Amino acid sequence: MSTNAEFPVALPPGATDVMATVDAARERFSRAELKVADYIGEHRDAVVSMSIGALANAVGVSQPTIVRFCLASGYRGYKEFKLELARSLVRGMRYVHSDVAPGDSTDAMVQKVTQKNIAALIKLAAQLDIAALDQAADILAAAHRIEFYGLGNSGIVAQDAQHKFFRLGVPTVAYSDPHVHGMAAALLKPGDAVVAISTSGRTMDLMHSVDAARSAGADVIVLAPPGSPVAERATVSLPVDTEEDPDIYAPMSSRIAQLTVIDILSVAVSLRRGPSVAADLERAKSSLRDRRV
Repeated sequence: MSTNAEFPVALPPGATDVMATVDAARERFSRAELKVADYIGEHRDAVVSMSIGALANAVGVSQPTIVRFCLASGYRGYKEFKLELARSLVRGMRYVHSDVAPGDSTDAMVQKVTQKNIAALIKLAAQLDIAALDQAADILAAAHRIEFYGLGNSGIVAQDAQHKFFRLGVPTVAYSDPHVHGMAAALLKPGDAVVAISTSGRTMDLMHSVDAARSAGADVIVLAPPGSPVAERATVSLPVDTEEDPDIYAPMSSRIAQLTVIDILSVAVSLRRGPSVAADLERAKSSLRDRRV
């Protein structure tokens, strides 16, 4: 196995590169749409996480021009174009850095694991629905109490989420025992919120707890694969859908993606709760000063 070889950046047979599709459509573009194509070609990594407004401002065109560019390229709109662009980038990374093999060197393993995580975050940035994120952040910012539920590795993410959110001045707790969060969900009240985290989106115990929380009047935000049974039970569903290496037991890329969504939500809630959060965070930090050398 190679230790530090440079692999050709190419897509696997049958994969479609979005920029090749764009290039084939250039003769149909207006002058403004050509500007869009050129900008995306030079900044494709950044574009996957840009809103249509941000891209329009960066290129210096109107939002309808972005929509016309996407339609002329053969896509139904900007959201579909951006998701296909992300998939194209991810496919390229997987071809260059495939899943870890038993004979890989440490250097190859480092490259494959880090690139797989980068690919997962690129896909996440394209998948996330900004309107759903705003709705989830509004719910959490106004919640009287926030509970985080998860099982197994997702339970660890729930604990990390609680560690971030308790500093924001709202009562929080994390449960990874299905019996405990099942009982806790039944005791919730309107105005409370649950964040349910699942890699598969098909765990029966988590479904029962989500149903109990909804029946109690609480809002439920779900981080899970889109269209999964748990996601369909949510007040707000935030899609987190990653493919894992079957030869590695611990789901790594999905955990990185889940933690990133939690980070996004914690920042969004901090901004919504205003200056009082900054004061709470400062008091929390000052409590640790005497404990450090």
